[in-house]
Amino acid sequence: MKTRIVAAAIAAASLLGLGGCATMDRTTVGTVGGAVVGGLVGNAVAGTGGAIVGGAAGAYVGNQAAKR
Repeated sequence: MKTRIVAAAIAAASLLGLGGCATMDRTTVGTVGGAVVGGLVGNAVAGTGGAIVGGAAGAYVGNQAAKR
């Protein structure tokens, strides 16, 4: 349980940090933010393999969401 709280805090801090980057466009922020969140969730659920799959899926979803 403690690991999930730490992972959620890291994900939130990462997204806040990425949002402050003025040189990054909206699509890049969505892609990187999605990859971070997906990787953390995938790692918490299924370990290293889950982190890889979750990161890739999160990057795709974040990219598509940012385009809208």
